[in-house]
Amino acid sequence: MNKKMVEILLIEDNPGDIELTQMAFEESDLKYNLSVIRDGEKAMQFLFEEAGQEEIPYPNIILLDINLPIKNGFDILIDIKKDEKLRMIPVLILTTSDAEKDIYKAYSNHANAFLNKPVDFNEFIQTVEHINKFWFETVKLP
Repeated sequence: MNKKMVEILLIEDNPGDIELTQMAFEESDLKYNLSVIRDGEKAMQFLFEEAGQEEIPYPNIILLDINLPIKNGFDILIDIKKDEKLRMIPVLILTTSDAEKDIYKAYSNHANAFLNKPVDFNEFIQTVEHINKFWFETVKLP
C-alpha cells in the first residue's frame, strides 16, 4: 500500500454523488486528501491558477463528471490534456452515462478511464477500491 498522501480532485456537482464518493474513500486504506469542486469554471480556475503552488499541490488523479454547470466535463478534459503541466495527471471520467458516444468522446480526448458511477453504495466502494488498487498500487505515477 502506498503510504504517501494522495491528492484527489473530484469535479462533481451532484451532492449525493459527492457524499457517496467521500464515504467510499473513507472506507479505503488510502491516505488521501479529497478536494471537491462543483462546477467546471471553478475547476479550471483551480487547475490553472491555484494548483501547483507550494500550498496547493497538483492532484495525483482527477475524477471528472461529464455533466457539470458552466463548463462541461469534456471541455475540462480537453483543456487539461492540452496543457503541458496538467496533461500527465490521470483523468478518470466518473459518470452515470454509459452512452457509446460519451465513451468514445472521452477516450478521443485522452481520458485515462471511463467509469460508470454505481448507484449501490457497496458497488461504489468496490469501484473506489479498484481505482485505489490500480492507480495507487499498480501504476507508477509521475
